[in-house]
Formats: sequence, C-alpha cells, structure tokens
Amino acid sequence: PSFCSLSQVLFEQDGVFMHGDAERSGEQDGFISGSLRLMDKLEDVLNRLLRSVLRPLQDSSSVVEWKCNERPSRPLESQLSCETEWDMVNAVYFRKKSSTPADGGVRWSFSVMDLMSVKVRKEGWMYLIFILKNDSTIPALHFHHGGGEAFLDCLRRHVLLSDRPNSALSQSFENLLDDTTFGLIQKFRKDPYTTTLGGFSKVTNYLFDAFRGPDAEPQERPPDEVADMLTEAIPGLDINQQEEPGFEVITRVDLGERPEVQRSEPVTQEEWEASVDSEGRIRDPQHLKNRIFRGGLCHSLRREVWKFLLGFYPWSSTQEARRVLHRSKTDEYFRMKLQWKSVSEEQEKRNSRLRDYRSLIEKDVNRTDRTNSFYEGEGNPGLILLHDVLMTYCMYDFDLGYVQGMSDLLSPILYVMENEVDAFWCFTSFMDEMHKNFEEQMQGMKTQLIQLGTLLRLLDRTFWNYLESQDSGYLYFCFRWLLIRFKRELTFLDVLRLWEVMWTGLPCQNFHLLMCCAILDSEKQKIMDERYGFNEILKHVNELAMKLHVEEILCQAEALCLQLKNCKDLPSSIAEILGFSCEASAAVEVDDGKERDSPEPFSPSQVLQSAPSFSPSRNGHIRNGAPDLYKLAYIS
Repeated sequence: PSFCSLSQVLFEQDGVFMHGDAERSGEQDGFISGSLRLMDKLEDVLNRLLRSVLRPLQDSSSVVEWKCNERPSRPLESQLSCETEWDMVNAVYFRKKSSTPADGGVRWSFSVMDLMSVKVRKEGWMYLIFILKNDSTIPALHFHHGGGEAFLDCLRRHVLLSDRPNSALSQSFENLLDDTTFGLIQKFRKDPYTTTLGGFSKVTNYLFDAFRGPDAEPQERPPDEVADMLTEAIPGLDINQQEEPGFEVITRVDLGERPEVQRSEPVTQEEWEASVDSEGRIRDPQHLKNRIFRGGLCHSLRREVWKFLLGFYPWSSTQEARRVLHRSKTDEYFRMKLQWKSVSEEQEKRNSRLRDYRSLIEKDVNRTDRTNSFYEGEGNPGLILLHDVLMTYCMYDFDLGYVQGMSDLLSPILYVMENEVDAFWCFTSFMDEMHKNFEEQMQGMKTQLIQLGTLLRLLDRTFWNYLESQDSGYLYFCFRWLLIRFKRELTFLDVLRLWEVMWTGLPCQNFHLLMCCAILDSEKQKIMDERYGFNEILKHVNELAMKLHVEEILCQAEALCLQLKNCKDLPSSIAEILGFSCEASAAVEVDDGKERDSPEPFSPSQVLQSAPSFSPSRNGHIRNGAPDLYKLAYIS
C-alpha cells in the first residue's frame, strides 16, 4: 500500500495553447490557453523499493499534464482608435470550448510510458502533437512564447526520443524544405513558393513517387491525372484539359524569318547628363528608355535612373519637385516604420499575423544573397535594412504582408539604392507589378503560365507537342522564373541588367514571357534529342541556374518579338498577350472588297517606338483586353 503520494515538477510553463483539432492546427479560433507540466510521481521508500524488486524493468513514472487557465482570456472586442493610422492590427480571438467543465477548465494528462511518438511542427512558433500507443492523438500544444525546445530537452531525460522519418519520401523532402513532419502535397498546398524556390529537380521525383507508391512500375500518366495532381498541389493553379468552344483555330502559321538582333553599350554618364535640361526634366523619356532597353545602364547611374524606371519619380518632374516629393515620402516611410517598431512584446503576443510576418522575414533575410558583399557576414547593416524595409512593407500592405520570395525582389533594389527610403518606394512600385504573383489564389502565376503556353504553341508546335507527351505542357518548370523574374537563374549583376531593361516596358507587353521562350528555344534540341521525361526536364531546367547569359537571352527574346510583330496571320490572342496593335497583328486588311498589301516588316527601332508605355499596375499582365481571351486560343 502507498502511504503517501507526492509530485515533483520537472518542467512547467504557462501560456501553452491547445488546439481541439490536430489537423486544423493553423486556425486561431480553436486555441485555448493553459499550463503545461512534466511531473515525476514520488512515492514512499517502501513502494519504490517494492517496485524496483517486483518490476525492475519499469520505466519512468513521469506524467505530462496540461490544464486550462482558470480564468481564460476573454475575447477581445475590435475597436477603432481616434488615430486611424494606428488601426492596422486585427485583434486575435481565443475562443473557449463550449464543453468546459464546471470545475474550472479543460484538463488532461498521460504517462510518458504511454507515449508512442511526438510530432514537431513549426509555423512561426513550435507546436507539438502527442500520439499515444493506443493510437489516440492529444490535441496540438502551441508554444507561442517559446519553450518547446526546453520541454523536449526535459522530456528526453525521462524517455528515449529518436528521429524517425516516416519514409524515404518524407526524409528526402525534409532535406528540401527543412520541415520534418509535413507531407509532400500538404507542403505544396501550404507554401508553393518555398517549394519552387527550393529546387524543382527534387520536388518532381517525390511528387510522382508519392502518388505512384514505392513498388509501382514507372508509367506514363494521363494528362488529366497529372493536371489534377498539380492543381491539387498548387491552389488556384487550375489546369483545364478541355478545349472550350469558340477557341481560335489556325491550321498553318508562317512566322517568317527571325531577324538578327544586336545589343548596344550601356548608357553613360555623359548621355544621362545630356538628356536632362536645366531644371532637371528628362528631355526625351522615350529615347532614353530605348537606349536603356538596348544597352542598360552604367552602374553609377542606376541609383538615380531606377527611381524614374520604377515610377518613384515622374519623368516630367523638375529637380525641385523631386526634392519636395522625396522629403514627403521620407516622412511617410518613417511613420509606417514607427508603427511596427513601437509594437511592444506584449502587443505582439496578441498579434499572430505580425508575429508570423516578422518570423518569416527574419528567416528569409538570413539566407538572401549572403554571398554578396552588401549582405555577407553577421551584423551586416545591409541585413538590417533588408529586414526593416520588408517589415515596413507589411504596414504598407498588411493584407499581403510578407510572402517568401519578396526578399529576392527587394535585395537588388536595396543593393543599388543603399538607402532604405528610396529602396522602399522603388520596391512598392515593383510590387505593384508583381503583386498577383504572391496572392493566395496565385492568379498572376496562373495567368502567366497559360499565356506562356499559348506563345510556345505558336512558336514551336513540335516542341510543344513533345512537352505535352511528357506531361510537361503545364510548364511548371517555369514557375520560379516567373515568380521572381529570373532572380535565381542569373548572376546578381545580370539580374540588375535584366530588370532595368524590363522596367522600360519595351519592346512589348509581357516581354519576360518571350525571355522564357528564348531560354526554352535554346534548350529544346537537347531536351528532345535526349528524350527527357517529366523529371529530367525539370531537373535540366533547374540546373540552368547561373549558366544563363543575360545578353544572349535578351537578343533572342527581342528577335522573337520582332518575328511575331512581323508575322502575317498573327493570332489575335498572341497580339493581345504582347500588346501589339490591331494594325500590326492583322495580316491583310480588306476595304471595299479590295485586298491591300500588308505593312512592311517592323525594324527594331520601330518596335521600340510603337511599344506601349510602361506603367506599373496591380495585375502587371493583360490590360484593356478580354481577361479570358488567352484561355481560348489553342493553336493547332
């Protein structure tokens, strides 16, 4: 018999939240605040002695216990302050379960002897899921304020914990995405950006193996099945297998000769000074854009000229007007920066979105362009500026906040500007164009992939048919190119040259899609000659990173633009994607029943002069056109 029973507290922490459904662990509404303890039962000497004699193999008598706070936090009421600029944080609601016992709250405990496994997950903070030997699952415990690692360290002293990947699939995917417990498709749903930025060559092997199973023989999958897989993996990226009625059918398109294109030298300091009048206005913005498109800029000019290219400074502004504008934008920037800088630790504990944004930004900043001298080393001021600008952007656009990949877009801009105010406003203009790439429904990515497919069908039907025969017609391997504008594919200096060329808006709309076509055009022969399949195509494309030459790609892409611009019978859907005029896209005009000759082919200078002017927009894609027109153009 036991004469007394005591408990020694080995670990205790308040503010550990429980979720009622382990599969919905990311939802805030189910969180209940409580205290977590790890206790060791201390019995009298006689009982301890008897147990050691009769049951010498008995393991630890430690118990894990969680108890709801006796007075849980009441739901917070959303209210507006008189200073509306500070109303940027939504209150976090913690809702009690309706089945709370009358004696003070929810409570559970289990012996560590009954524990079979522990799942460790991280979504800005750590949370644990305990699975017992009877296959029951304890609701997830969320360590919002830290302490998860300390609890696991304490638990390891009383029970043996070993890393045990569920399968070769999870182990391989763990190496890719640094997340040990998410399944493959769940991770794709959760964060397609990290997946695609991490490397396609690994992803695709495991994507197909996950559906096929370890013992199944390789086989070609029906296109509709592959479409369903990719659609499920990337929310919003719906892939339509049915050709809709009313699509445009062109049986034969003669694209004509592809012209030779040459690049020029960068714009010099002397050219720039000559283009500015006595009051600081740009004399001929269109001519300057043509020169920048043709040759780029000397590095010493980028800090000033990029502000015009990105819309921070109007082309027609005087030097005095720019000085006034800069002072105003500086004040506005620091007001927004003060908003997040002044949030206390206690406030941030009650704002999960801001906390998540900060956690994700800190993680990405520490791995963005660290080999560049501007960001290398610990405590580098460039890293601090990168962090601060991204946090301030969360105040500027709190709905979008921060999404992985945005640090890649800011890094070159900050490198050039070397000033957080200038970098911020140039970045916001760039994000106006790129915004839809990062929205939850990924409409921007979906639109661009469909448009790119339409272009490829026209430019090289044979190569397109080959891609479709290898389940690659969805062009998923171009996802990273489009998402962050080739940032991971080119050297850092080549990225600077490419972006300033694209920001001119010349020689056509969606010029970056023609760059994708140019890259694939240079690789298509190898892909088809080697009979690359789905996995091999993705692996090959992924390995092109840092092997591409920006000047060659720009020449090939511009040549494609000229070829299409001069094409007779150019499909209207292609003209719409590239922003060509109706006159340029029409092969032969008919007037009063008489046929007239088509216009003379366009020269490079004519294309640059006739191209639509660039102005950043929140869609960054098709403007002033039927939004679904590109979906109906299937060229056969």
